[in-house]
Amino acid sequence: MLNVTQLKTNYGKIEALKGISIDVHEGEIVTLIGANGAGKSTTLKTLSGQLSPTMGTIVFQGDSIAGMPPHKVTQKGIIQVPEGRRIFSRMTILENLEMGAYLRSDKDEIKADLDHVFELFPRLKERLTQKGGTLSGGEQQMLAMGRGLMARPRLLMLDEPSMGLAPVIVETIFEIIG
Repeated sequence: MLNVTQLKTNYGKIEALKGISIDVHEGEIVTLIGANGAGKSTTLKTLSGQLSPTMGTIVFQGDSIAGMPPHKVTQKGIIQVPEGRRIFSRMTILENLEMGAYLRSDKDEIKADLDHVFELFPRLKERLTQKGGTLSGGEQQMLAMGRGLMARPRLLMLDEPSMGLAPVIVETIFEIIG
């Protein structure tokens, strides 16, 4: 599904990724582990088109996506849930989730996917009209993940999904991921 070979990415003149290679097969769960500053987030940003690689290849489902802009990467089916629960704080839960489906026009399937997100995260359904910015950290993470799922990703990339969350919420998040 995803083949990354000798990927290098810079921040200015600083080399942040120094030849990363990864293979991800359909249905696999892959975890990047490393210290702060090791390049985990940079890898995801490069794969999602937010950063351009200086060298290497990124092939997703047979197509080269290295250097492709983020909206094109999203159209290919790669969705990133960024670190820090970047939700739309002034929008409601429902509006945030609908933003995840902005590239889609299949209203019946969008409704079915909303129902699926509410099965995974029932707390979101209970607070449908609540503004995203008023949610707890765990609820915001659920919302960010739900928004990512609404895009019907072929590959879902989660950056620091447990950062700053209570252990009970972390357990819930990882049950859903696994």
